[in-house]
Amino acid sequence: MNRLRADKDFYRTLAAVALPIALQSLISSSLTLVDNLMVGQLGESALGSVGLAIQIFHVQWMVLFGFCTGCSTFTTQFWGVRDLRNIRKVAGLGMTTCLAVSTVFFLVSVAAPGFVLRIFTDIPEAVEAGSLYVRMAAPSFLFLAVTQPLSATFRATQQTKIPLYVSSFAFGLNTLLNYLLIFGHFGFPDMGISGAALATMISRMVECGLMLSIILSRKNILSGKLKDFFSFNLNFVRRVFRNAMPTTVNEGLWGAADAAYNAAYGRLGITAYAAVQASSTIMNLFAYAAFSIGDASLILVGERLGRGDKEGAMILSGKLIRVGITVGAVFGVLMILLSGPILGLFELSAQGIFLAKRVILIKGLFLPLSMYIVIHITGTLRSGGDTKFAMFCEVGTMWFIGVPLAFLGALYLNLQVYTVVLLVQAESIIKSLILQKRYRSGKWLKNMIQGMDGGGE
Repeated sequence: MNRLRADKDFYRTLAAVALPIALQSLISSSLTLVDNLMVGQLGESALGSVGLAIQIFHVQWMVLFGFCTGCSTFTTQFWGVRDLRNIRKVAGLGMTTCLAVSTVFFLVSVAAPGFVLRIFTDIPEAVEAGSLYVRMAAPSFLFLAVTQPLSATFRATQQTKIPLYVSSFAFGLNTLLNYLLIFGHFGFPDMGISGAALATMISRMVECGLMLSIILSRKNILSGKLKDFFSFNLNFVRRVFRNAMPTTVNEGLWGAADAAYNAAYGRLGITAYAAVQASSTIMNLFAYAAFSIGDASLILVGERLGRGDKEGAMILSGKLIRVGITVGAVFGVLMILLSGPILGLFELSAQGIFLAKRVILIKGLFLPLSMYIVIHITGTLRSGGDTKFAMFCEVGTMWFIGVPLAFLGALYLNLQVYTVVLLVQAESIIKSLILQKRYRSGKWLKNMIQGMDGGGE
């Protein structure tokens, strides 16, 4: 009876934390789907060009995500003892750092978008069209630098509905603006690709404004004066950075590796790359929602470790892993079954649809394994501050196994794009074996906030 009650409490807590994150992820990936569907009406060339253009935004998002999840180790553990004062300081440090990094992305994108895009493709028309998108959407870098750490803070304090509501509004606004600005409906200018970029930039600006208004409204549990968020001392900065820098490098190089994969696929031609872009959009629709279990693992297990309950953290993480693999299997099957109808919404050639279906089949079959990896990299290991090991495992396998295999298959063996995608999965198999060994060792179970104070009042 006690076990049954404990299981019910576990699933109730998991649902309360993970479902809003899953819905937010679903909305975010749906936003990309809507973007690509609308841009896709302009043809495969436009779809491929925008797909290449957003790679730099993807790399920036991954860098910010990495730093913010490194900060979340402390936020979740401070939340375990309800230390709101230090949680505000972690959020402030996150915004400061993310703005500094994002300013570099902004300046490079405004000054030399073509130079950046040539890293990913040698197709002149893709570089020319993609440059218009990058330059127009560049202010989004700065808005996301504020939104990302605040969203991570709300999640880590189990206020997961706030980012969900904000993202929902931003999604609706972006969809409306895409419709008006890409095609020029209701008297708006017909801007094509530039319209999609402008819609994204405006939506990010509004999203940022909403997040700031909530955190400064005095109605939220984390609300406070600006100085409450920026009164951290040097020792506080050092301890957070010591944990967050490996996660930043991890996600930054993960994003760069993902961009490298796309660079390899981009060498196979515009039809092959458009197929990859369409299949990735569909996969993200399912995978990001499933990956919410990884975010929940960081939040829930980190809270236990903050209270010093290592045994409870180990038991809880085991349950989350089993749930995650099951969810990955279910979502993988759904992704494969629904790929045909969703792909029918894209303006792809018959060859493009054929290639996209094969890519989705491979990624769907490997989704349970991807879930296992995500839960450890972004969840269990980070919840206990084992970020260096996670970084070396993630970065090492991608750059020394996955990326070389992608370029080997695309440039030297001249394989079909779906065969290259299958070849790259060898990296995931090796990574999962390394993570399993580390998890079972228990070396990741650490309390990171003991004896820690932010300084200032």
